[in-house]
Amino acid sequence: MDGDSTAKTFDLGANSAIRNTEGSDSIHEASHQAAPAGEKTKGTGTPAFSKDGAVGSMFKADGAIGGTAEKVGGPFAKDGFVGLKFNADGAIGGRVQETLGKKVE
Repeated sequence: MDGDSTAKTFDLGANSAIRNTEGSDSIHEASHQAAPAGEKTKGTGTPAFSKDGAVGSMFKADGAIGGTAEKVGGPFAKDGFVGLKFNADGAIGGRVQETLGKKVE
C-alpha cells in the first residue's frame, strides 16, 4: 500500500472505529437503549382506513374528500357513478374496508 490505511479499516470491519470492539459495551447493547415510551396500542381504537377511521371518514359525504366531491357533483357525488365506488360497500371503498379497515387483534 501507499500509506493509505483505508484497507486496514475495511479489513477490521465496520466497528473498527469504536474503541470497545469486544461487544460488551457497544452502542447496540441494552445498556445504551432507552425504555419504550409506552405500551403497544395494537388492536385498540378504530383502524385509520375503516369507514369511521381518520382516513376513511374523509371519504364520507361530509368529510374533506367526499365533501369536495359532493360540491363538484355529477359523477363524483355520493350517488354518482364514481362516488358510489368510494362508499363503504362500493368497489373501491369496500375493498379498502375489507383489507385495511379491519381491526387487528
